[in-house]
Amino acid sequence: MSKYMQLFQGTSFSSKSPTEIQVLIDCLYCINADGMIERVVAPEDTEYQSLLDSYQGSDSFHRLEEGQYFLPGFVDLHVHAPQWAQSGTALDIPLYDWLNTYTFPLESKFSDLEFAQKVYEDLVSTLLANGTTTALYFATVHKEASLLLAEICAGKGQRGLVGKVVMDDPEQNPDYYRDADTSTALVDTEAFIIAVKELAKTTKQGVYPVVTPRFIPSCTDAGLKGLGELAAKYDTYVQSHCSESDWAHGHVKDRFQKNDAFALHDFGLLRDKSVMAHCNFLDDQDAELFADTGTAIAHCPISNAYFANSVIPVARFHAHNVEIGLGSDLSGGFSPSLFDNIRQAVMSSRMLEDGVNTSLPAAERGVPKSRITVHEAFYLATAGGGESLSLPIGRIQENYVWDVQVIDTRLPSAKLPIFDELEDVQDIFQKIMYLARPEHIREVWVQGEKVHSR
Repeated sequence: MSKYMQLFQGTSFSSKSPTEIQVLIDCLYCINADGMIERVVAPEDTEYQSLLDSYQGSDSFHRLEEGQYFLPGFVDLHVHAPQWAQSGTALDIPLYDWLNTYTFPLESKFSDLEFAQKVYEDLVSTLLANGTTTALYFATVHKEASLLLAEICAGKGQRGLVGKVVMDDPEQNPDYYRDADTSTALVDTEAFIIAVKELAKTTKQGVYPVVTPRFIPSCTDAGLKGLGELAAKYDTYVQSHCSESDWAHGHVKDRFQKNDAFALHDFGLLRDKSVMAHCNFLDDQDAELFADTGTAIAHCPISNAYFANSVIPVARFHAHNVEIGLGSDLSGGFSPSLFDNIRQAVMSSRMLEDGVNTSLPAAERGVPKSRITVHEAFYLATAGGGESLSLPIGRIQENYVWDVQVIDTRLPSAKLPIFDELEDVQDIFQKIMYLARPEHIREVWVQGEKVHSR
């Protein structure tokens, strides 16, 4: 009987640190029955050849072809699941108008479970095909449809963290799309948490309930307080939006005379399992509060270009030891691909550092020391996301789960520009980061199970 469930052979890229990539050339990855990487064996190790001899030719042995590489599966920390149905539309109007004219009418349709099933099945399949093995989802206010999303993640093998959205303030939300009242919102949230925890017992990769106040403007004080208590009672994840735009940031300051971060903290919503989306307007005290409470930031660079009125200072927040991962923010961000968000994260950081107003002298235009490298953006999409969720995901190393995407740089229809047989492997990594498309992702594995192949 073989000791390991599966053995994989090939070269992998993984983050050693936020700025440094670890390249494991032609290693063996020994995967146990739980889908964890039990050992990584390098070609110079003594057992390398004997392991190869005992597994080669069996169904449990998988060798990469020439020009193929393993990357960790991506961790998307911010997805509005229902908004997949409007991705790529209406991105040219202000946030407040966008929500009320397009988004809330669409989300209200998810009371229809048949419609919800159609959209959610397609979304989860699309994200897996884009290399996203773990996703943190906002669903809608509807308890049943939100549970359906968790069931679809479980069925398709994606690690899904799903939140039934709370919007309980009748003054701030449209009559056709909100919780009936605060007590209903809290009762539904608790029932949802219990149901997802039950569902999780049947999944290898895990699904998780998430306490989800949409953002402070949508919720009453009583609703926010009750959600903080539920998060503590069931030790759940928490997600919301925090200081995204001038409008949202200003609303909270007017209501509480403090920034979002401190208001959320007062309601018990900042904890080690909290992930707050956007956070562009955090000041240094807010960042320190995030670091102290273990709250992470979901950085959504494409969405921010449309709706945030700013560029998030990633480098400054990292200097405060705040955990940061990457989010697509479908559909405020049009792309389901974290590759696209990696690229935008780098570009936006360069624009923040260099500035864009050419009527100012170059030295005064930007914010010094703001740029991040493609290595850092990759870290956000993988290891940073894993750390943000406090799960052993996002790295290819021992005692992490086997969540990987297989990238083929020699795909005949879309070959990457690698012409030198001895091309530096770090250069190959950068070409993958900047040029890979979904068709280059040949296989996706979650927790040791193949969930997508092309």
